[in-house]
Amino acid sequence: MTAEVISAAGLARTFQTRRGPVQAVRGIDLTVREGEILGFLGPNGAGKTTTLRMLTTLLPPTGGAATVAGCDLAGDPVGVRLACGYVAQSGGVDGQITVREELVTQGRMYRLPRSRAVERAAELARELDLTDLFDRKTSALSGGQRRRLDIAMALTHRPRVLFLDEPTTGLDPGSRADLWDLVRRLRDEQGTTVFLTTHYLDEADALSDRLVVVDQGVVAAEGTPSALKLEYGGSPDATLQDTFLAITGRGPAPAADTAPVAV
Repeated sequence: MTAEVISAAGLARTFQTRRGPVQAVRGIDLTVREGEILGFLGPNGAGKTTTLRMLTTLLPPTGGAATVAGCDLAGDPVGVRLACGYVAQSGGVDGQITVREELVTQGRMYRLPRSRAVERAAELARELDLTDLFDRKTSALSGGQRRRLDIAMALTHRPRVLFLDEPTTGLDPGSRADLWDLVRRLRDEQGTTVFLTTHYLDEADALSDRLVVVDQGVVAAEGTPSALKLEYGGSPDATLQDTFLAITGRGPAPAADTAPVAV
């Protein structure tokens, strides 16, 4: 049995506003196994990004508990940060410096000696096909190249878990396909666990070993894509779009030629 690398029980977050408390996440229970690609789906406002930010220690929970790589979210936040890499929706590169400088700086932030930070930057450039871009300013990178750099930065310290928050939003089809291949390689070649939120159901279907669908701040369904299609779509050949709509009760599926459903 593969070990659990993420475990959450009753994880919750309430925000205090002028109009009163807002329960963004009401109680998430989930587990993620080592070396798994987990697709974390839900309608807009379901609590996906809030959950991800709690699991990466960027936002303290107001209820429940969780561990990441055996480190308690509340008791050992430094251990959690060392065990995970995080790629936010908007990225975080400095457009005024080169790819090389960005990667070396990231290594130094993780307290690598300068010589080792330089070596690690070169390793990451080779692994993520950034070598030819090493001396280019990050402001001159394409969307797909910038996303690869974001992921390289998140992998600087060799994390066991990589959190990707809508990593392909705004990318062209070729760049999306390249990023899919990269995610699979990280899982297959390095055993990295990937926790993925995405707007695109075709992406979740293509990449995920297992799916967790959240709605109104709680888990509404979980299982492999084929199992969820059978249970909620009526057939293993059902589309994930129809399955998602059935789980969340969001009404009839749109016509086949419409854009991907945002989740």
